[in-house]
Amino acid sequence: MKKILIFSLAYYPRVGGAEIAVKEITDRISDIEFHLITLRFSPRDLAEEKLGNVMVHRVRGPKFLFPFAAALKARVLCRQKKFDAAWAMMSYMLLPIVLLRLFNIGLPYVLTLQEGDTKHHMFGRARILPFLPLINFGFRHAAVVQAISTYLGRWARERGFCGPLEIIPNGVDIKRFFLPAQAGGNPIPHEGIVLITTSRLVYKNAIDDIIRALARIQQDVILLVLGIGPDEQKLRMLAQKLDVSARVEFLGHVDHKELPHYLHSADIFVRPSRSEGMGNSFVEAMAAGVPIIATQEGGLKDFINADVAWPVEKNSPEQITQAVKKILADPERTKKVVERARKLTREKYDWNMIAKNMREKVFARVLE
Repeated sequence: MKKILIFSLAYYPRVGGAEIAVKEITDRISDIEFHLITLRFSPRDLAEEKLGNVMVHRVRGPKFLFPFAAALKARVLCRQKKFDAAWAMMSYMLLPIVLLRLFNIGLPYVLTLQEGDTKHHMFGRARILPFLPLINFGFRHAAVVQAISTYLGRWARERGFCGPLEIIPNGVDIKRFFLPAQAGGNPIPHEGIVLITTSRLVYKNAIDDIIRALARIQQDVILLVLGIGPDEQKLRMLAQKLDVSARVEFLGHVDHKELPHYLHSADIFVRPSRSEGMGNSFVEAMAAGVPIIATQEGGLKDFINADVAWPVEKNSPEQITQAVKKILADPERTKKVVERARKLTREKYDWNMIAKNMREKVFARVLE
């Protein structure tokens, strides 16, 4: 059986779009043995454990030293397991693969671009600049690059990659998100209209604009905020300043398995991102049959349009307010848009199809 070594800064139980993608894809590929090196964030995290179809190896140390610790761990694992290829989950994970060459270990590798931050955040910050030559080297020497959007695919070309580029988006567990019966639990009790957003509480996800819009909307509309992040206190203070704190519920971290339950209990999904590589949350909400209000920033341009959502410009609480009012005022059009969005998720964003494309179009190139 062929073996692939994955590098990912974070992995379960810490879950974001990239971690979900790794698990959903690997769980559906049975003819490859996967190992993954990630950071051990807490002493409670096991140093090694099998999660689904992935053997997880966690290394200690501060985040900024992870590439070096991961390369040392990979050196040991390569001697034991004789890997056939490597897989870098996002551009920063090119560093341990490039560092492995210092040990004369030159595995062919896949680079997946999942970044949701801006190009400057990824490549222009002061602490990244010293590593940029190594990252650029990693881009140029990848066997294949898989990007989750055409927007991110352009990043690969800009960084000097000239090889095969596959645009394969992230997906959604259709069965679990599509049917209310699969959501589990009981409906969330509430009165009035429920807006919902699921994201890290950071500037790029623009929860502040949703709160500003809420202040312009009638009193029977509430907002559920699912997620954690460094901006939580700032957002709570904003809600208090705008006198809507009683209508904003910060629910903190919610296990991904619970998300369908919340989505099926909501009336409108809102995430006016200031930057986005693609955004799993959008297709999950679409599959759950929730009307979507979103910007068309970055990778969102691939699928957010007026046929399946209510597009708004970034930094525009006014447009969010108007979109909410349009959705509530025209239930017939809302129903048609939601039906088209659900059809789109079935046809393009089913994890089964995406895993098949990853196996045949991406991993096959490094395992031949």
